[in-house]
Amino acid sequence: MSVHTPDIKRVTTHTIQEMKNRGEKISCLTAYDYSMAGIVDAAGVELILVGDSASNVMAGHETTLPITIDQMIYHATSVVRAVKRALVVVDLPFGSYQGNSREALNSAIRIMKESGAHAVKLEGGLEIKDSIIRILSAGVPVMGHLGLTPQSIYKFGTYTVRAKQETEADKLIEDAKMLEDVGCFSVVLEKIPAKLTKKVSESISIPTVGIGAGPHADGQILVLHDLLGINKEFKPRFLRRYADLNGVMTDAISNYIKDVKGKSFPNEQESY
Repeated sequence: MSVHTPDIKRVTTHTIQEMKNRGEKISCLTAYDYSMAGIVDAAGVELILVGDSASNVMAGHETTLPITIDQMIYHATSVVRAVKRALVVVDLPFGSYQGNSREALNSAIRIMKESGAHAVKLEGGLEIKDSIIRILSAGVPVMGHLGLTPQSIYKFGTYTVRAKQETEADKLIEDAKMLEDVGCFSVVLEKIPAKLTKKVSESISIPTVGIGAGPHADGQILVLHDLLGINKEFKPRFLRRYADLNGVMTDAISNYIKDVKGKSFPNEQESY
């Protein structure tokens, strides 16, 4: 059953900001295909991220780095077709915006024009400021992403909690304020200490969305396949599983195989 407020039609960046202003938490999930996106949207989340995590959960890659902009547009287009209410944000993939603001703008425009998405998300702070400004100048809404930034995994060398040291924490706060100043509508905070999330959320007026960042963010996001228990290998501390679809699906498929081999499927009622 949907739990969203019935008088809200299309969720916009303005909607997200109003939610922070009145202290209402923002619910966000990933989606990568038409069928799942339709379910997520109907359930009532405010924001759907077409994440570059599709590289992991949809394509089986070890990191998010291999996914291309063409593949992101494919996933985003599938999601947008299904979504009637939620704000759809699409990750700019690795290599499509770092170090070249003109390429960043072209990447963002391609995603918006070809997929019909509502906003894009970029990982990083001051080092990608020029790219963010250029994208915003074209009227494309931008969501930031600080803390653990998976596209930089080979730089970090680990998926452990970021910004535990004062120097890195101070930079993260500075980067968050910069993202607000240049015009980002929101920022994801990934895998940072809960106290730092609280400090950032209170230091900026735009909404923060946490993943592995404690309860003080203005919203929360999880990867859909993790939440549903489809992906059973990924077991971080921050993940709460709300279902065991891996088990449900395995049982259903096993029963189907059993019925086919036992010649009980299809029966007379299932035949023409």
